[in-house]
Amino acid sequence: MITEKINTLDVTILDREFRVACPNEERAELLDAVAYLDKNMREIRDAGKITSIERIAIMAALNIAHELLTTRLGNGFDMSDFKRRMESMQAAIDTVLADQDELF
Repeated sequence: MITEKINTLDVTILDREFRVACPNEERAELLDAVAYLDKNMREIRDAGKITSIERIAIMAALNIAHELLTTRLGNGFDMSDFKRRMESMQAAIDTVLADQDELF
């Protein structure tokens, strides 16, 4: 029987503590996402027009969703395609470097 340990991470977003489940291999990405969301929410709060935490969170979610859709739908570039290309280039570089190691 394989038991999977659920790792948790304590994060702070807009001065509020949250505990979230997070696999170890995704920890860095989650921390980047937390920092991005916190920054976005602070900018909205500091603009002074919205004070409710729920409204700030909704506006931040809308801003981030808009950024994502803009990137995916052509006004930017397709991030998943970009990642696939980068992984392909990394594999090619690794292959060439492995061939170089055999020469020495």
